[in-house]
Amino acid sequence: MSATLATATLAPPDDDSDLEAFGYQQVLHRKLGRYASFAAGFSFVSILTTIFQFFGFGYGFGGTAFFWTWPVVFAGQFLVALNFAELAARYPISGCIYQWSRRLAGEVVGWFAGWMMFIAQIVTAAAAAIALQVVLPTVWSGFQFVSGDSALTSSSGATNAVILGSILLVLTTVVNIVGIDWMARINSIGVTIEIIGVAATIALFFTHTDRGAAVVTHTTGAAPGPYWAAFLVSGLMAAYVMVGFDSAGELSEETRNPRRVAPRTILTALAVSGLGGGLILLGALMAAPSLDDGNLASGGLAYVISAKLDGPAGKVLLTCVAVAISVCTLAVQTAGSRLLFSMARDGRMPFARKLSAVHPRLGTPIWPSVVIGALAIALLVLNLGNAALFATLASVCIVLLYAAYLLVTVPLLVRRVTGTLEPAPAGLFSLGRFAIPVNAVAVLWGVAMAVNLAWPRTEVYTPSGGGWWMLWAAPLFVAVTVAVGVALYRTVGSAAHRDPDLRLQPA
Repeated sequence: MSATLATATLAPPDDDSDLEAFGYQQVLHRKLGRYASFAAGFSFVSILTTIFQFFGFGYGFGGTAFFWTWPVVFAGQFLVALNFAELAARYPISGCIYQWSRRLAGEVVGWFAGWMMFIAQIVTAAAAAIALQVVLPTVWSGFQFVSGDSALTSSSGATNAVILGSILLVLTTVVNIVGIDWMARINSIGVTIEIIGVAATIALFFTHTDRGAAVVTHTTGAAPGPYWAAFLVSGLMAAYVMVGFDSAGELSEETRNPRRVAPRTILTALAVSGLGGGLILLGALMAAPSLDDGNLASGGLAYVISAKLDGPAGKVLLTCVAVAISVCTLAVQTAGSRLLFSMARDGRMPFARKLSAVHPRLGTPIWPSVVIGALAIALLVLNLGNAALFATLASVCIVLLYAAYLLVTVPLLVRRVTGTLEPAPAGLFSLGRFAIPVNAVAVLWGVAMAVNLAWPRTEVYTPSGGGWWMLWAAPLFVAVTVAVGVALYRTVGSAAHRDPDLRLQPA
C-alpha cells in the first residue's frame, strides 16, 4: 500500500530539471504516486460529500427526472477535463489554473484566473466543512452542540454547522502544515474509505429497490411551473459536484512523473466520480420509500439510508460520508495553498516572501495553509446563525470556479484557432485533431453553466426570504472579487516591479 500512497522515494532527476526549464527550483517534496494524485482530484469532487449535500435540492426542483442533469453535466465537464489534461502534460507546475492561464493569455489574465480560483477555494473549503452538519448529528446527537433543530436550514443547525466546520478546518490546517506525507496518507486512506462507502451505498440502494429504473422517465416530485425551468435549477446540483478534478494539476510539483500521471488522474478522478455518482442517484430514486411525501426533498440521501439501513450499519455508512467530507475539505485546502504558493512565488500576492517560503524539513508552504484555513473559518463566523448560508456559499464559489475555468479554456481555444499553441510534447496526452471542436464546446458549456449558476433565482438564493443583495449574491460576489482583484493586482504588480527578487519567473 505504501507504494501507492506517499513515499520517501526521491524524484527522478528529469522531474527536477523539467521544472527548472520553467524557471523554478524544486523546493516542494516530490513524493506523490499515481493513487495519491488520483485521490487529490477524487476527494475534491467528493461525490459522497456533495451528493449528500445537494440531492434534496436537485430532487426538490426537478423531481425524479432530475437524474438526467447528471450525465449532461458530466459530459460538459469531461470536455473541460480533456483540455485540462492536455495542459497538465504541457505545464506540470503547482497552481495550475493560474499557471496555465498565464502561459496562454499573459500575466493579467493569468493573475485574475488565479485570484478567482483562490477566492473560490476559500469559499469551497468553508462550504465543504459545514457539510458535516448534514451527517454527524444523525450519527450521534452529541455532535449537535447547539440546542434546537439540527437541520442545516434552521438557525440552530446553521450555527452548529459553523462550529463543526471550524473544528474541521483547524484539523486540516494542521495536517497540511506537517507535510505532504501526512496529507497524502490521510487523503488516500480517506478516499479509499469513500470509495468503499460509495460501493456500499450503491449496493444498499440496488438491493432494496421499491421501483424500477423507469422512475427517471417521469417528473414525480418536480416543482410547479414549466419543467424546463425546474430542470435547469435542478442541474445546479450536478454543477456543484463536478468541479475540482484539476487538483491533480495543483500538486504537479509534488508528483513523480507529473507530465504522464496528472493527465490520467484528472480524467480518472472525474470519470470515477461520474459513474459512481450516477449510480447513487439512480439507486436512491429506485429505493426511496416514497417519492411524494416530501421526505426525499428535505432529507435527501440520509433519509433513504436511514429508511433502508437503520441501526449501527446505517451509522457506519454515514460515518463514511463524514470521512469523505473531511478529506474533501483537506483536499480543497491543499489545492488552495499550492495555488497561493505558486502566485506568491511569482511575486503576485501581498507578503509574497512569507507565502512563497517552504519549510525545508516539512516541505510544505506553511503560511498559505494557515491563510486558507483562517479565511475559511472567518467566512463561516461572519455568517454565524444564517440558515441561508449553505446554498449561498455553494452557489457563489461554484460560479467563481466556472469563471476561472473559462479563463483557461477561452485563451486555449484562441491559441488553437490562431495556430499559436506550441505542439504537444511527443508521447504525452494530446487531443490531436479533435482539439478545436472539444475546446469550443467546452467554452460554450462553461459560459452556459456560469450564467445558469449566477442567475438571480429566488428559489436558489432567497428561498426563505431576504434582501435584494442575497438574490444577486453570485453576480455581486463576482463583481466584488474582480474589483478587489484590480486593486490588488495594481499593488502587487508595483511591488514585483520594484523588488527584483519578486519578479515573475521566466515563462
